[in-house]
Amino acid sequence: MTYVILEPCIDVKDGDCTDACPVDCIYEGGRMFYIQPDECVNCGLCLSICPVDAIAWDEEIPPEMKHYEDVNREFFGPQVTDWGDPGGWSEKFTTDLDHPLVASHPPQTPPVD
Repeated sequence: MTYVILEPCIDVKDGDCTDACPVDCIYEGGRMFYIQPDECVNCGLCLSICPVDAIAWDEEIPPEMKHYEDVNREFFGPQVTDWGDPGGWSEKFTTDLDHPLVASHPPQTPPVD
């Protein structure tokens, strides 16, 4: 079980989740953040702080967003970054790359406070 970042993060990338994560399992792509599922300790801090409700526990993902489990996992695989299990975010593990589904997603306007 892990947390997953979903579509509402695309083009928002607020970043509060990365500050809250105690194990640095949230990594920055070009248009959104991604959670490395093997590094997530299921603490829920990211979920509680996300201002756009872009994070869900994998067993509570709405059916229409279920494919984001694969999007987060595949971001770390050979089809995108080939980072595998980096062991925690650092500047070395920040990229302009995105999963193909995210890269092809129509631009979204970030919500206004």
